[in-house]
Amino acid sequence: MPKYLIERNIPGAAKLTPEQLREISATSNKVVAGLDRPYNWITSYVAGDKIYCVHEADSAETVYRHAREGGFPADLVTEIASEIGPQTARA
Repeated sequence: MPKYLIERNIPGAAKLTPEQLREISATSNKVVAGLDRPYNWITSYVAGDKIYCVHEADSAETVYRHAREGGFPADLVTEIASEIGPQTARA
């Protein structure tokens, strides 16, 4: 299944409380459970006024649907072409 990098512009994201982050997570999980297709939220990073997420889905449209139904932004959705890291140099 393709992986997507999602950029969400949320002013003050880095100042969200643990409770607010739990609520966002619960909403996302509820939407995922209601989708009629495979979908996997891998991880998210909160930084400044943005949240960056990595999700697996059958298409970018499914990622946008997840965002619409969850009530959170998906300002940019890009399919991840490759993953690299320190271990890539040793391959």
